[in-house]
Amino acid sequence: MHFFPEELDDYVVAHSENEPQLLQELHRETYQKILQPRMLSGHYQGRVLSMISKIVNPKTILEIGTYTGYSALCLLEGMQKEGALHTIDVNEELVDFQRKYFDKSVRGHQIHQHLGNALNIIPELNTTFDLVFIDADKENYANYFKIIMDKLNPGGIILSDNVLWSGKVLHSTFKKEDTSTPALIEYNKLLKEDARVETVLLPIRDGLTISRKI
Repeated sequence: MHFFPEELDDYVVAHSENEPQLLQELHRETYQKILQPRMLSGHYQGRVLSMISKIVNPKTILEIGTYTGYSALCLLEGMQKEGALHTIDVNEELVDFQRKYFDKSVRGHQIHQHLGNALNIIPELNTTFDLVFIDADKENYANYFKIIMDKLNPGGIILSDNVLWSGKVLHSTFKKEDTSTPALIEYNKLLKEDARVETVLLPIRDGLTISRKI
């Protein structure tokens, strides 16, 4: 969803950093071969993720929701040289696709793929994190947050994607089968009220929240 007029949105993208060649290839093949390609972070948001990672300069990164690996490669750009990025997804069919593009990156060996339920995998990871990116099933955002906090280093950053959900978070009523919207409404409230973090919600694409552990 674009919250700016399309012409202004195009201007914003045109005056931001260019999309690296590897990510252009990944973007193109995702749209050619993979279902629901709109799930891809894409050029502009990818550059935002890259910039945030470069500012934070994390040693350890956790990503919940790998999809085809675009956002992982963006976050990798700012990670310390001896760091590690752990990315989790439930889709077994995408593992080889992700790995193909990770291996095309000179730092791809620093990306560790995990297949399965993140709520089961995260407690088993024997590390703490400086930067976390949540972009998976919306119904579990609050659960991910609760389980992450014990593994987030002081001053660590949580990035939460799709928190505006095409503007649906403004609605007081929603369809019975829509479980994502009420979950995101509660999640946004949780981030605002939890005293352990300070949060700012940015109207970037479909909404991106930056939360810092105090």
